[in-house]
Amino acid sequence: MLDQIRDNWRPMKGAVQERWFRLTDDDLEQIDGRFERLVRRIEARYGISSDEAVAQINQWYALLMPECSRSIRTVNRSTAHV
Repeated sequence: MLDQIRDNWRPMKGAVQERWFRLTDDDLEQIDGRFERLVRRIEARYGISSDEAVAQINQWYALLMPECSRSIRTVNRSTAHV
């Protein structure tokens, strides 16, 4: 999933901004498809924990791409590109 978000970031940006409307265009440019940056920006804009941000991303991704989704918790977070 991490690679799919990064590799498809441009077409996914609209869906990300629709789900997390507090993210600005500048936020989306800074995130640039990187999972950890997305988590940090959601944390900052919504005042939630990292775990909650990850849970929201998992849920959103499962709805967006049900045939491709898998829990981020099964991915070693050290493999995420920051």
